[in-house]
Amino acid sequence: MSSSFDIIIVGGGLVGASLAAALGPAGVSVALVEPRPPRPLPADETWDSRVYAISPGSAAFLEACGAWQRLPRERVTRIEAMRVYGDDPTACLDFSAYDAGLRELAFIVENRLLQDTLWQRLQSADYVRLFCPARCAAIAWASAAVTLQLEGGTELTAKLLVGADGADSWVRSQAGIAATPAGYGQLGVVANFAAGKPHRGTACQWFRRDGVLALLPLPGDRVSMVWSTAEAHARELLMLAPHELAARVEAASQSALGPLQIITPAAAFPLQLQRVARLVQPRLALVGDAAHNVHPLAGQGVNLGFRDARELAAVIRERGVQTDCGDYYLLRGYERARREDVLALQWATDGLQKLFAYDMVWIGKARNFGLRLVNSQSQLKNLLVRHAVA
Repeated sequence: MSSSFDIIIVGGGLVGASLAAALGPAGVSVALVEPRPPRPLPADETWDSRVYAISPGSAAFLEACGAWQRLPRERVTRIEAMRVYGDDPTACLDFSAYDAGLRELAFIVENRLLQDTLWQRLQSADYVRLFCPARCAAIAWASAAVTLQLEGGTELTAKLLVGADGADSWVRSQAGIAATPAGYGQLGVVANFAAGKPHRGTACQWFRRDGVLALLPLPGDRVSMVWSTAEAHARELLMLAPHELAARVEAASQSALGPLQIITPAAAFPLQLQRVARLVQPRLALVGDAAHNVHPLAGQGVNLGFRDARELAAVIRERGVQTDCGDYYLLRGYERARREDVLALQWATDGLQKLFAYDMVWIGKARNFGLRLVNSQSQLKNLLVRHAVA
């Protein structure tokens, strides 16, 4: 069986699904291929350990996709301020949405809720056909089209193939595009807690000698933890009993939110920097983690992917008289538009990770001085905020 489309997207995660949703006004037909159906939402009020800090710019993009407005408002939290602490108690950096003339710095949203709303949107979109569960078997490249063969024999043909299938992208590998991963030797440990003190919409982050600890506000007096730390320390945290982990996090966060009580089991995921040789070639574009990986200390990884989807959708939507959405010169416009943003965030997050990973006295003094210096420059802080909320 064979079917033809304008665009095939491989990978139905947040970025791939948002791209499919954003292509509605482009007048194209889309096939979305995903091996695993989204997990159904639990019947109770269980919280997802994996949350994302969604920038206002990404929220606006998701609203234009028809997904953001489907989220239950009671499960979304505004970040109105952020405090960043160095390993010296006197070194602190404060960001305020109010000072920057904004309503919020970011929104905290659970992964599975956002995934569910995007798939709800796609299931009602007549220009999208979902192939799920479906696994890719082979790709045949031609000058005028690309053919994707699925396990079981189904063939899909399109003008453009988009790889949105994650850091270990099968599509990228089949296309022969080199990727250079560099592991940090760290895991990101995540869990949610009930807090003894109100968070007041403030996200807190501690750059510690044993890693970077963040507590992000959830609805009510709840917080979500992301602790980026060495693998050995991460495994130690995962082995702790719930009350022991809560006590460890409370101590590491200087009791900023009072006594903590764990409400979701701890989990972990590996951290790495990955640079990809190119984002496009004839008939192919890469988005999201297939195109880049960054350290999560800035909370910008998923926003970087949403900006990929936003830009690629815009390039296709605004292609004018060009009817071939897989034309290489058209796709080069997407790559040029994304390169600077990707490289800047990779450089910044990798540099910060290395800066706080070195346990040398003079480097420690320099980085804590830097925090205090930036905190005294309101214009610089507002400039950083403006870039982060895009």
